[in-house]
Amino acid sequence: MMVMMMDQCVCQILQVAAALLLLLLLLVIVIAHVTASMVDQTRAEQEKYFLTASGNKEPFPSLFDPHSRELSVVVPSYNEESRLPVMMEEAMQYLEKRQKKSSSFTYEVVIVDDGSKDKTTEVALGYTKKYGADKVRVLTLQKNRGKGGAVRMGTLSSRGRLILMADADGATKFEDLEKVEAGLENISPKPENMAIACGSRAHLEQESVAQRSFFRTVLMYGFHFLVWFFCVKGIKDTQCGFKLFTREAALRTFSSLHVERWAFDVELLYVAQCLQIPIAEVAVNWTEIEGSKLVPFWSWLQMGRDLVFIRLRYITGAWKLESPKKTQ
Repeated sequence: MMVMMMDQCVCQILQVAAALLLLLLLLVIVIAHVTASMVDQTRAEQEKYFLTASGNKEPFPSLFDPHSRELSVVVPSYNEESRLPVMMEEAMQYLEKRQKKSSSFTYEVVIVDDGSKDKTTEVALGYTKKYGADKVRVLTLQKNRGKGGAVRMGTLSSRGRLILMADADGATKFEDLEKVEAGLENISPKPENMAIACGSRAHLEQESVAQRSFFRTVLMYGFHFLVWFFCVKGIKDTQCGFKLFTREAALRTFSSLHVERWAFDVELLYVAQCLQIPIAEVAVNWTEIEGSKLVPFWSWLQMGRDLVFIRLRYITGAWKLESPKKTQ
């Protein structure tokens, strides 16, 4: 008799727990759907123009226009006055050397100042004066959008047949561009000429685990699991800031981008996989650079929340895969 009563009690507890979990899941789905918002892609008046070396204003082109350069390099920058010069010196040295070897190779670097409070724009404009606005352009955003928003705004203003996203800290060796280019070219077929090559640090994971604290290692593996479970399959490193897109792939994916902060890479690759855009993952050289804007615990927590919401918002129809539309 006593055993039967205990069994009934356990059964009731499990039923209540299941009901609470279901209620919690429904609540999360409702919150994800209700709080979903569309990204404002309109530009402030000053964001429509770049400054030439002589200080004149000229309008940015559009990603909708035919390409007029072989490569565009988009560099999102927030309070990067100290780290940007190191990255730019390495990048410009490589790009100039490559152009001298092959006159058919043309390029531009679009530095996006994401509402910085320091002298990032002034530092960036120094390279415009040195190399000319045909090679280095600076897009200064009036307010901070987040890394994803900065990359999107720069990409929509680029002229390249290929578009490279590269972090301002220079953590990835710029010459590894040739590795991701090869990875991109080896993708076959490319539906509608769409393809993406992602730089990857996955081969360095064991070494990084040895150097990290136990807590940060747990956060890292937890984030990787959430990425795999909710969004992106088959890509070991979604967060490396060294990604190469064909112009067509960039137009299609960035037109659907909603997340503007750290988890934007995951949404970008999720959208690409939904659209069946082929993705190559290529090992690159990477060094951790001091001055990261990520606050370990809170940034990982925010990204974890974003991952759950990305999937739920697409499932519930709050977000949809958008067709490319030209904005002002």
